[in-house]
Amino acid sequence: MPTERFTFTGHDGHDLAARLDLPEGPHLATALFAHCFTCSKDIPAARRISARLAGAGIAVLRFDFTGLGHSEGEFENTSFTSNVEDLVRAADALAARDMPPSLLVGHSLGGAAVLAAASRIDSARAVATIAAPFDPGHVTHNFDGALDRIATDGSAEVELGGRPIRIGREFVEDVRAENLAPKISGLKRALLVLHAPRDDTVGIDNATQIFKAAKHPKSFVTLDSADHLVTNPGDAEYAAGVIAAWAQRYLDLKHPAPPPGAPEGVVRVCEVDPEGFLQDVHAGPHHYVRADEPEAYGGTDRGMSPYGFLASGLGACTSMTIRMYARRKGWPLDHVSVDVTHDKVHAQDADGSSPAKIDSFVRTIRLRGDLGDDQRQRLLEIADKCPVHRTLEQTSRIETRLAAPDTTPQPERA
Repeated sequence: MPTERFTFTGHDGHDLAARLDLPEGPHLATALFAHCFTCSKDIPAARRISARLAGAGIAVLRFDFTGLGHSEGEFENTSFTSNVEDLVRAADALAARDMPPSLLVGHSLGGAAVLAAASRIDSARAVATIAAPFDPGHVTHNFDGALDRIATDGSAEVELGGRPIRIGREFVEDVRAENLAPKISGLKRALLVLHAPRDDTVGIDNATQIFKAAKHPKSFVTLDSADHLVTNPGDAEYAAGVIAAWAQRYLDLKHPAPPPGAPEGVVRVCEVDPEGFLQDVHAGPHHYVRADEPEAYGGTDRGMSPYGFLASGLGACTSMTIRMYARRKGWPLDHVSVDVTHDKVHAQDADGSSPAKIDSFVRTIRLRGDLGDDQRQRLLEIADKCPVHRTLEQTSRIETRLAAPDTTPQPERA
């Protein structure tokens, strides 16, 4: 995933540091990511979510709010309103680069900020929140013990996430006064709410209130056992996958035409986890799927192995070829399924230790319908005309079997 350093001017004239994560393939849309309270653009959840969105063709700008991370300014002089203004400035900077954001993603207080900023970002078509508070003033419980000192002295140093940070009176007063309900009700953008039931920092009742306040289209997805910061890599990847799949319904993703010599487009495979083997696989305009290796071979078993994809290609091609022939003949084929097994393990072959041998695939074809024996035999023969079969049989051996007819009564279709 290519990443560019990106700088833009914040609400008070200070330079704000950002990273622009770009797709390795076609750039289909742009997202703007707002991080959690006092976090930074580089927290693991932000990096992983940005990587998965970039893998789906969506560029992501993630930046440090004023006074945080690598951005200039003093955090104690900021407020919730100024954070929202920084978001709008970030969107303006993207628009100036001809990359106006159509997707806004916010984590925790960043989620509240994107809800507040959305109406000011004309290009935004969809908003996704992760563990966001319905009442932004909720964050003040993180420094209850310092509220009196902040009120008296104007600011106070508190410890958040194991590090000291100075909170100003303006921030406390501003965040307490913020009312998101009318902004959520008037959002006029598709909304995705993600939250974990066990979040003990921002309770899931906040997600319920956000969802109830919003008008359709809106969606609610649970993050199960995830913590507030979504520190588990699997949880972050799941959240990113849900956002990417959901957003495609609401964003105007214009895929480029296939290049010359590749009528079916380009299949692009992008590494997700450099410490494992998880991959994002994209085929032209189609939503991505995952490739991986079993845990026994150092993977995380979150997708099919490369040999699994090979077998699935043979199975899909076989089923389609049989269907096309039966349809052309007008035969009563109600349903076709194909089981494919392959006698090799990709991870073993990949390390070069396994001796070379001829690949062996076994196909078991199941045909359902009022077919005669001659028709069933002809469809079995047609299976060998499958283009993928012909490609593989140049160096592989493929054995095909026809399963016995299923005599179990089938439910009527609606």
